[in-house]
Order: sequence, then C-alpha cells, then structure tokens
Amino acid sequence: MNDEEPRVSAEEMIARLEPAMSPWKRVRGVAALVAGVAGTVFVSALWWSEPGSLPGRTQLAFGLFTAFCLAWACYGGWLLTRRAPLFATDRVIAGWLALAASAATTALVVAVAAQPVAGLVGGGTFVAVSAVLTVRAHARRAALLRRKRELTGEGER
Repeated sequence: MNDEEPRVSAEEMIARLEPAMSPWKRVRGVAALVAGVAGTVFVSALWWSEPGSLPGRTQLAFGLFTAFCLAWACYGGWLLTRRAPLFATDRVIAGWLALAASAATTALVVAVAAQPVAGLVGGGTFVAVSAVLTVRAHARRAALLRRKRELTGEGER
C-alpha cells in the first residue's frame, strides 16, 4: 500500500465484499425456509381442522409446533437475505433455535406421555446434541471475533 491510497477500516472492507454466501449456506437457508413454511402450513391445517375442541395441553403443543416452524421459516428467510452471515451469527441463531425447540418439545412429551422416561431419554438426546452444537457455534463465533480484533488491532490501546 502506498501513501496515496486511503486506509480502509475493517468494517469498510467487509462492507465492500461481494456476495459471498456459499452454495451450501444457501441450500441450508432454502431448506430451513421451505421446511418452516411447510411445517407451519401442515400443523396449522391439522390444528384448525379438528372437529371438536382440543384439550389445553394439545392446544399448547400445536401452538408450540407452529411457533417453532415459523421461527425456522424466519431464520431461513433471514439467512437468504444476508449477503454473507459474518462471524458465524447464523450458526449461533440456529443452535439456539434447535436448543429451544428440543427442550420445549421434550418437556411437552414428558408431560403428556404415558411413559415419560422414554420421552425423557429420546428428548434428552436431542437436547444434548443441540446444546453441544450451540456451544460449538458460540466458540466458532468467539474465535472469528478474536481473529478480527487481532487483524484490526482493536484492544491494543
């Protein structure tokens, strides 16, 4: 770089990046969007087509499943509208969505199951896997932000 070229900050350099989302991230975004919308339509249609009134726990289950499907649809739409989700933010959001959905679903299954131990074992497995993935996503994000600080010289004052 010579003296005539202006110095560019890291944020300006990031803003100048071309759309760089990998094809796999686009596929993940489309899959999340389609699955979320399809799940929302299916669960809502099933819920509203019931001929009689449903018990309160069943209403709660349908409401939770609809909300989780909508959350995944919103996540997929958000992911597709980003040029490049920087610093693994997409992984952190997906991890928290998965953890919340698996924990709530496990709690609901345990509450309504005839054999709550089986629901606890199966659901506990999903909760454990989603917790591990969420921790890994946070670690990856922290590593990327630490690397950004190293490269930009932030924190060396």
